[in-house]
Amino acid sequence: MAANPSPQRPMNQPSPAPPARILVVDDEEHIRRVLELMLGHQGYAVTTAGNGGEALEKFAAEVFDLVILDLRMPDLDGITVLGRLREAEPDQVVVMVTAYASVETALSAMKQGAFDYIGKPFKEEEILIVVQKALEHGRMLADNRRLRSEVQSRHDFGSIIGHSPAMQRVFNVLRKVADTKATVLITGESGTGKELVARAIHYNSRRKDRPFVAVNCAAIPATLIESELFGAAKGSYTGADRTRLGLFEEASGSSLFLDEIGELPLEVQAKLLRALQEGEIKRVGETAPRRVDLRIIAATNKDLAAEAAAGRFREDLYYRLNVIGVHLPPLRSRPEDIPLLAAHFLQKAAATHEIKPKKLSRAACEALSQAPLKGNVRELENLLEQALLMSDGPVIEPADLFALAGGGGQDVRVVVPPQEDDLKKVLKLVSQKTEEQIIRRVLGEENGNRTRAALRLGISRRALITKIQELGLE
Repeated sequence: MAANPSPQRPMNQPSPAPPARILVVDDEEHIRRVLELMLGHQGYAVTTAGNGGEALEKFAAEVFDLVILDLRMPDLDGITVLGRLREAEPDQVVVMVTAYASVETALSAMKQGAFDYIGKPFKEEEILIVVQKALEHGRMLADNRRLRSEVQSRHDFGSIIGHSPAMQRVFNVLRKVADTKATVLITGESGTGKELVARAIHYNSRRKDRPFVAVNCAAIPATLIESELFGAAKGSYTGADRTRLGLFEEASGSSLFLDEIGELPLEVQAKLLRALQEGEIKRVGETAPRRVDLRIIAATNKDLAAEAAAGRFREDLYYRLNVIGVHLPPLRSRPEDIPLLAAHFLQKAAATHEIKPKKLSRAACEALSQAPLKGNVRELENLLEQALLMSDGPVIEPADLFALAGGGGQDVRVVVPPQEDDLKKVLKLVSQKTEEQIIRRVLGEENGNRTRAALRLGISRRALITKIQELGLE
């Protein structure tokens, strides 16, 4: 008779978390035994070592969430072992235990990186509380490491998608300047991904462990922009009831991204120029300068050289910002990147909404490549997320991209049927109406020429004729 299969967990039920692994190091056998029983009873996986050498051997062979380490041992003392553990694994969490409790030994252990310190004799409750806190601290460190890794991979140059020659030139500049102190000016139309590039520069530089600080200069009223950037002393203006740091001080040691730099008032431009030249800022209401160490990355969709020539932007500031210039090309100049971007955005949107991914038909891909996409990458991403959610089948067709407005650049106006609450019915009706409006408009613009209209719509002439008949557009 066949053996009964082992029980299986229900689908979608997460596996139980493995027990925390703890290494107990003490030269007294009864202490090791007490801690092993005490911690094992709480569900922890406990390994013991009788001296420092044995502890280092076991540490090298296995990963531990926590090390409980005796301070006084005959061969290698606890401080020495602690130093070697931290050298091998800087984030290793260690709790020291000793009968020779004193302020001096406690401070010495803490300076060497110990998380906490317990003196003998100890109580069970005391040990368990410290162990719990130490393990929570270790999980926090692990989460931080993982988040840093995710952030860096998310903002790696590979996250800026494009195989076109224009984008390859951009990548070449980014690789050369990312890990320098050079000020970078990123230019390009709205939606080309200027902030994404700024973040990639930061997270591939030596400042990557510090938070990336960003500000949209156009979003702050002119009366507040100076205090927002440079800070303000208490009482420097009405409502300043406390001293506040500006973004320059917050970003010290890191990178400050000044988006839409072309919108800065001229008087603030002068102070920004001084900050860049001298590495100093003055808070509003203060006279003493303050040193700051940060990297400036700026972006604009304006032609700053033309703005400077017209007197709307300081020419000296423009040259100070444009030490390294990075121009992001619009999508219309790199249509060969659209299929790659489209596949990426569809996968991203499917993961966000936790639904099955869909693919673009060849006709839909051609329609996207021929569309004006004035909003560039941002508009493309929005279009594809919308098509993913509103299309019915596993393949997105040109008609599913109704928000494209047929390439004419005009708004498509859709009226949602009143008193209709069924979402699927509403989406179907809206899709049909939008499809009808797009086809009607494109046919009108092409003076009824179905061949040219079909080419613009990204469908075959036969498919267009069928649509005309179905929608009653004869």
